[in-house]
Amino acid sequence: MGTVTIGVSIAVPEPHGSLLQQRRAGFGDAAAYCIPTHVTLLPPTEVAAGRLPAIQAHLVRVAYSGRPFPMRLCGTGTFRPVSPVVFVQVVEGAEACDRLQKQVRDASGPVARELQFPYHPHVTVAHGIDEAAMDRAYEELSGYEARWPCTGFSLYEQGADAVWRKLREFTFGSPVVPPQAAAPAERGSLPTH
Repeated sequence: MGTVTIGVSIAVPEPHGSLLQQRRAGFGDAAAYCIPTHVTLLPPTEVAAGRLPAIQAHLVRVAYSGRPFPMRLCGTGTFRPVSPVVFVQVVEGAEACDRLQKQVRDASGPVARELQFPYHPHVTVAHGIDEAAMDRAYEELSGYEARWPCTGFSLYEQGADAVWRKLREFTFGSPVVPPQAAAPAERGSLPTH
């Protein structure tokens, strides 16, 4: 059956998602339109394709126990020199994101895994581009701010074309649905955030 690469994240809603994606492309980041604007809960993870129903059932349970919370982005940060990334900071909702990512990666669940770096919720706006462009992203978005109520998260799959596509959304407080009764995965193109 093969393997697939999945990720779990909180989508940055419109109009903020499109604006940040366009800015990321404008800084010269070739991956900008392959990756929806998001806050990561589970980084890219390779799994057996046959495990997707169990993973979705796990995510339904995680979402059911969650409650909406306010999210606010404000200002920029960077992981340089450790990693060539400039990001917009999550200044409200970070603790809730941390709790969620721990539940998603729970050792008893189907996507248990260790992280390469300590978890730090953020929205990437430049990755792996030249230093001058990274500096520009850091400066130009330093005054950026956005807020919204976070009501859930989504499961994504990376295609052979390197584009991340949403498989399914999970809304906080939704009733638990047995995996066999769950709605079929949504496949198709992502909106251009």
